[in-house]
Amino acid sequence: APWHLMMSLTPSRGCLLDLPWEDILVPHILCHLPLQQLLSLQRVSKSFQSLIQLYLANMRCFDSSQIGPPIPRAAFVNLLKDNEVLQQLVLQNCSDWLTDRELLPIIGQNHHLHQIQLKGCAQLSRHVLVTISLSCPNLRQLSLAHCEWVDSLSLRSLADHCKALEAVDLTACRQLKDEAICYLVQKCSRLKSLSLAVNANVGDMAVEEVAKCCPELEHLDLTGCLRVKNDSIRVLAEYCPKLRSLKVKHCHNVAESSLSILRSRGVELDVEPPLQRALVLLQDVVGFAPFINLQI
Repeated sequence: APWHLMMSLTPSRGCLLDLPWEDILVPHILCHLPLQQLLSLQRVSKSFQSLIQLYLANMRCFDSSQIGPPIPRAAFVNLLKDNEVLQQLVLQNCSDWLTDRELLPIIGQNHHLHQIQLKGCAQLSRHVLVTISLSCPNLRQLSLAHCEWVDSLSLRSLADHCKALEAVDLTACRQLKDEAICYLVQKCSRLKSLSLAVNANVGDMAVEEVAKCCPELEHLDLTGCLRVKNDSIRVLAEYCPKLRSLKVKHCHNVAESSLSILRSRGVELDVEPPLQRALVLLQDVVGFAPFINLQI
């Protein structure tokens, strides 16, 4: 393993640090080590510290979960202060410490980001989304799940500048209403995956606009969207031939009459057909599922 290679090489046998840093060590050895071990490696010597700083400056992907427990605010800033080549930034559930002050400079200097995950980062503001829209023109995947600071104006900015978006997660972004979703999909017609789950403000108007504007749509999550009804599901079936999965659990106004069209096409649904649900309930009551032979 690369870690044992580093520990076993001694100056008498040739030093690992004599290998080309940018051509060999960074892309072919350090990339195989967990980030937490790399940070520990900085304590070996000043030369190793310089090597790790070079690695961090050239890192393409940063995932906060690789470090383990929540990292100190100052440590996070120091890790990415010299990096201008990030392509993936994953900062899930960092609400205990992450604010605009730490994140805005990092996004502002990284114009190659194509994937950003900010799930549960509750202390940020709409300025983060505006900065993303202005700094990341090639963004393809964005998760803002449970970020209630996302509003219609910042989402409009995203739609105006990030038209290559393919996957957007707006779960529990409760400020957003139909009009904001409509504007997003009108500008970002390449969307393949969209989550509008847990938003009581989202209704048929938004879903129908999604269907008509996003012919490449494959995955749509409407879990808990109480205002969504059968009519928009039928429009979805008509305009989205590539749809592979649809989540409508807890959408009480969506019935099998509209879902059956999608079900017959093999679309994966998170609600069972009525007969199946009845059999499951019966099994719970009497302890077995009867064999039923139906001929229609």
